[in-house]
Amino acid sequence: MDTNYYQPIAKMECINDAVNGSISSVTRQYVPAAGVNPFRSFWMAGFECTDQLNAFGHRVDFLNVTGHLQLIDEDYERLSLFQMSTVREGIRWSNVEKTPYHYDWSSVRRMIESAKENNIQQVWDLCHFGYPDDLTPLHPMFARRFAALCRAFVHFYRSVDSESTLIVTPINEVSFISWLGGDVRGTSPYCVGQGWEVKYRLMKAYIEGIEGLKEADPSIRILTTEPLVNVVPPENATAAEILMATARNQDQFQVTDMLCGRMCPELRGKPEYLDILGFNYYFDNQWIAGTSQFLKWANENKDERFIPLSQLLLSAYQRYQRPVVVTETSHPKEDRPLWISMIAKECNRAMDYGVPLWGICWYPIVDRPDWDFLEKWHQSGLWDGEFKPGDIHRKLHTPSANALLRAQFFFGKKKSHL
Repeated sequence: MDTNYYQPIAKMECINDAVNGSISSVTRQYVPAAGVNPFRSFWMAGFECTDQLNAFGHRVDFLNVTGHLQLIDEDYERLSLFQMSTVREGIRWSNVEKTPYHYDWSSVRRMIESAKENNIQQVWDLCHFGYPDDLTPLHPMFARRFAALCRAFVHFYRSVDSESTLIVTPINEVSFISWLGGDVRGTSPYCVGQGWEVKYRLMKAYIEGIEGLKEADPSIRILTTEPLVNVVPPENATAAEILMATARNQDQFQVTDMLCGRMCPELRGKPEYLDILGFNYYFDNQWIAGTSQFLKWANENKDERFIPLSQLLLSAYQRYQRPVVVTETSHPKEDRPLWISMIAKECNRAMDYGVPLWGICWYPIVDRPDWDFLEKWHQSGLWDGEFKPGDIHRKLHTPSANALLRAQFFFGKKKSHL
């Protein structure tokens, strides 16, 4: 099965000036300055917060499964060892809104209180793959309900914190979740061949959500979190295979093109909605089109078609001219130290190329299990552990910690010479 999760454009009215990467006249006129970096720390920590329905229709709640809600104070305290004071968190929409338009913010309030006590800046995902039980992205009221949630969240947040810069990701990884739920039945709405429709409906909600957020608080910063990928044709490819791989690479920008109004203008996207470009990047983000074969990235077996992260970041920055954050990155098991060292080197090169890189987020900072098989833990965090009720613990992965400290030392020296 093709691992691609970027559907071809299925609505001709949405192509507009986005065809072949061209930019509409409205978008071309808007070239924002990078502005002030709102993040407290360059190195960030992400806590897995998905509350989705998995492939078997079971609701998962990873803030509880990983023990983060129970150990949030300790988790935040540990981050100081690695000079991390900015974290990605999620509200868990399905937990907050169990009845339409009625919101229970008690767990979110507790998380905010812990952040204040531990001098932590939280960046909030409002929808991280999970929806309330009565909603799917194809529900006719999905966008309206999400926009209402966004407004309610701002009013709640400002009632407990009236001064901090509020940074929000409305919906995490639209490109991925629209493929997972729209094409391969991996989550709600459990469809096949509906990936574009799910993506379109999610982006309708995303944009209406931003409208609600900005209406409640114009100062809010928007952080996108989309996968950054490279899709290549097979060796000795035909012309058709080359064209398919090229199209797949362009498709990865559909979400951000819709958000800034280059594509599907009827959704009311605007250039200013594309604020901070966040990209999620893992070892399986580069693959051969039409297959499930990933490109090898390390050691003597490295695939020559593998494009360095620095070049991918530069290309994305040149496309949009926005500040960039690596919003998710990690590697399972023993290659974690090698991966984080590579990420640091490539991010350094990207900065040398002129990319305004504002941060790198290790995601997940605490290990997580598989969504569908909860007994299988990925061993991809800075802290390991299989967490069970009554037996929650954290075990630092020392080789990864050493690699991270070396990378931080290197970036610290670089910054001191700027």
